[in-house]
Amino acid sequence: MTTLVQVMNTLKRRGVDKEIQMNENKKFVLQNSNKEYQPEDLTIIKVYRFEGDSNPSDNAVLYLVEDTTGQKAYIIDSYGAESNYAGSEFNNFLTGIAVDEREGRNLSI
Repeated sequence: MTTLVQVMNTLKRRGVDKEIQMNENKKFVLQNSNKEYQPEDLTIIKVYRFEGDSNPSDNAVLYLVEDTTGQKAYIIDSYGAESNYAGSEFNNFLTGIAVDEREGRNLSI
């Protein structure tokens, strides 16, 4: 089974090594930058789900996203009762992002 770490390492080798995270001001920013995103700035191009073998708290999802300039990044969240983000801001942001998982993209891990 492919793990979250394996997927992240593969993405890094392919030049995707930045995470978009919600900061303390509930803004979504690119890791180590001041670049801020709105849902309409991004498209989800691949979704990877991971389930822990024995512990439901190991469940996670990685969203590979592309912004309007073509830059790729990822968003990671635990899912279920153990989400990384409290409140509705994260869910509202995520559900506002368009999804385009087109076949033919060379994104398989």
